[in-house]
Amino acid sequence: QVRLVESGGGLVQAGGSLRLSCRASGGSFSGYAMGWFRQAPGKEREFVAGISRGGTTTTYSDSVKGRFTLSRGNDKNTVVLQMNTLTPDDTAVYYCAAAQSRVARSKRSDYDYWGQGTRVTVSS
Repeated sequence: QVRLVESGGGLVQAGGSLRLSCRASGGSFSGYAMGWFRQAPGKEREFVAGISRGGTTTTYSDSVKGRFTLSRGNDKNTVVLQMNTLTPDDTAVYYCAAAQSRVARSKRSDYDYWGQGTRVTVSS
């Protein structure tokens, strides 16, 4: 059983940056592809970014491409989502997820384990 704990959320002004971290425990971290999803009030949970098991491949939603960067440190059991040029549309609860996959995944159903989420609020 993999346990995921997110951190780094908070309140930021539009145009600002935040760095979200997700630390995994209870499993072989390097055996999982990792991803981030987000859920805004009244909306479905949506894919944000994914990274392959080895960290060599990433994939992003069109809405964050060029602004967000996902990386992982297998030695630290951590993935980091660097979010730049934030807009109010980025306001959501952000969830870290792990998939029993070698390659990066973008579908919610591909992921097996989820964190509790961290809230990001971007003010205009």
